[in-house]
Amino acid sequence: MSARYNKSFNRLKESGQKAFIPFTLLGFPDRAQCLESVRVMIESGATALELGIAFSDPLADGPVIQQAATRVISSGFTVSDAFELLAEIRALDSDIPIGLLVYYNTVLSRGGEEFFRLAGTAGADGVLIVDLPPEAYLETATICRKFGLASIFIISPLTTEERFKAICNYASGFLYAVSRLGVTGTEDRHDEQLASLIVRARQCSNLPVCVGFGISSPAQAEKMFHAGADGVITGSRIIEILQDHNSRNCHGLATFLTEMIATAKFFPVASCCQ
Repeated sequence: MSARYNKSFNRLKESGQKAFIPFTLLGFPDRAQCLESVRVMIESGATALELGIAFSDPLADGPVIQQAATRVISSGFTVSDAFELLAEIRALDSDIPIGLLVYYNTVLSRGGEEFFRLAGTAGADGVLIVDLPPEAYLETATICRKFGLASIFIISPLTTEERFKAICNYASGFLYAVSRLGVTGTEDRHDEQLASLIVRARQCSNLPVCVGFGISSPAQAEKMFHAGADGVITGSRIIEILQDHNSRNCHGLATFLTEMIATAKFFPVASCCQ
């Protein structure tokens, strides 16, 4: 597990705060504006970053992120470009944890060894492969550990006890809990089983539990914190803001991030978050 995740979450626990992790696609809306938007995320006080590599068939993503991925791919921005941009982002801050969100075909196209070597060299701390089940993760986990990368997994109310055990054998960094069944997006609909999902996660792991899917406002973040989450992840709303602000002025993004981070600082971290 990357030491950056450990240090970041331990620091939050000591200060009695929750985590806020913003997401964007590498190369969106273009390379220069992506770098600037990530700079704003860091300067606003994000706990960690989650950065996606655009994929043509992102099954877990709703229409907002799908359209953004199509735009990135259509621009000619490649996986090699994504790693180059990731290295530039790492140069902005040597301490913030950076996780990559990818689909398995992207890994396979490079070969697991080469993909994770490039990810680690560019400055990533962890990788979440959305569509790779934990039952098929043994080889990938070995390579991740070789290059010092955390293996981040998604859990949901449909995760069976057997799958929970498999996930907990490999997981590091944090657990990514979905707030609802379905795909990413900004609509206000969250699963009532979230609190019990977080309890189940704590029974098999001492990793922080961060919630994503549909977290697009401070009020929604508060719901997740009341349910026991150690942090929240926001993506679709950020993509929408970047679409609405075509200039290099990221004032709208900074305002949103400040509101979300202020909410995260208000809630004390659960005592079981290690």
